[in-house]
Amino acid sequence: MSTIFDDRPCELGEGPLWHPERRQLFWFDIIGKRLMTRERGMPKSWSFDEHVSAAGWVDRDTLLMASETGLWRLDLQSGKRNLITPLEADNPVTRSNDGRADPWGGFWIGTMGKQAEPGAGSIYRFWKGELRRVVSDVTISNAICFAPDRSVAYFCDTATKQVRRWRLNAETGWPEGDSAVFLDLRKEGLNPDGAVIDAQGNIWIAQWGASRIAVYKADGMFLKAVAFDASHTSCPAFGGDELNTLFCTTARQGLNAETIDSQPTNGMTFAARNAGQGQAEHKVIL
Repeated sequence: MSTIFDDRPCELGEGPLWHPERRQLFWFDIIGKRLMTRERGMPKSWSFDEHVSAAGWVDRDTLLMASETGLWRLDLQSGKRNLITPLEADNPVTRSNDGRADPWGGFWIGTMGKQAEPGAGSIYRFWKGELRRVVSDVTISNAICFAPDRSVAYFCDTATKQVRRWRLNAETGWPEGDSAVFLDLRKEGLNPDGAVIDAQGNIWIAQWGASRIAVYKADGMFLKAVAFDASHTSCPAFGGDELNTLFCTTARQGLNAETIDSQPTNGMTFAARNAGQGQAEHKVIL
């Protein structure tokens, strides 16, 4: 059973991150150009002059934050940001989208066209000061997450309705060989969005338009789904003191006024307690 964690509606809620040292959830409204959180039970946000979408934690008071033009070091105390490296800064068509830290301290970040232009986006990995493109010709980058044993990365292009799996080098975390289809949701007509891996290696995938997060085993077998009171579930995160609360961002993007009026919880951020057992998000090493 899910409840509303934060009732501020997002046009495009995304990128939930449970900071394990602060024990605090951060998330984004990409279209609203803001980073959001709750602190001491009260809502808090930071506004920017460009789209922001995903983050990893560097230390207690610092996030690595992805925007449409770069990766930034964000000071949570002062709100100031400093550029780490440009990200398609010379391409006005694209913005950042889904991203997550990997077990080696790297950060994977996807881009996409602001109007979901076909093939306009890519997926990159930032590690040891180098930003390297690892996937090109992506329409909607999503589902970036990593197996607990460091063996594979998962990612998807939502437009394909397929989640892919990619073997990783044990020493460096760079992908090896070719990725392969892990989950094909075309027959069900489901749209894979953001995803996270739990402590057992199951993948929890938000399915845009389906009001749920679906859970699949590492062999692709469907386990269960957790329902949320919003049409467009966008990304999950595990948090809470025991890492057993499932948070879920949602969106109002693409919904008409009648739908929003009849279901005003669209775009809000949800929590489902005791939904599963997560793992702590990896620290970004800068």
